[in-house]
Amino acid sequence: MSYGTKLTVDDKIRSLFQLDPVLPAQYQNTFQRRLPLLPEKTLMLAVLEDAIECFQKYASSRSPKTRQLFEDAEEWILEQDSDWLFSFNQVCVTLGWNPQYIRKGLLRHLNRAAQPKKDGGGTSGCKKRRARLAA
Repeated sequence: MSYGTKLTVDDKIRSLFQLDPVLPAQYQNTFQRRLPLLPEKTLMLAVLEDAIECFQKYASSRSPKTRQLFEDAEEWILEQDSDWLFSFNQVCVTLGWNPQYIRKGLLRHLNRAAQPKKDGGGTSGCKKRRARLAA
């Protein structure tokens, strides 16, 4: 089937290496928001980002201060029955994300990060909760 183009193989190959006619500013516009987030959603996103960062960064911390940051983030993320406006579930739903999906991904990441280390003691309450929620 011919579409009226009489390009040779060399022409087709050369066309692969031509400069893109899209300006960098046009390319960047495809990734920018059309409408800015509302201030409340921006705050919710910041709270979620901070909790996820603390959850991932301080999971294996031994410092009491950073361990407390991890435990606070973990408690907030694992809480499921809260109707509070800034609960993990409410923040995720408001931003248009599935809280259970994000929670399972975070727990999977946490479990993967903890696997190489051998735990000499028994299973803590947090580990039991994580295992129950991941199931």
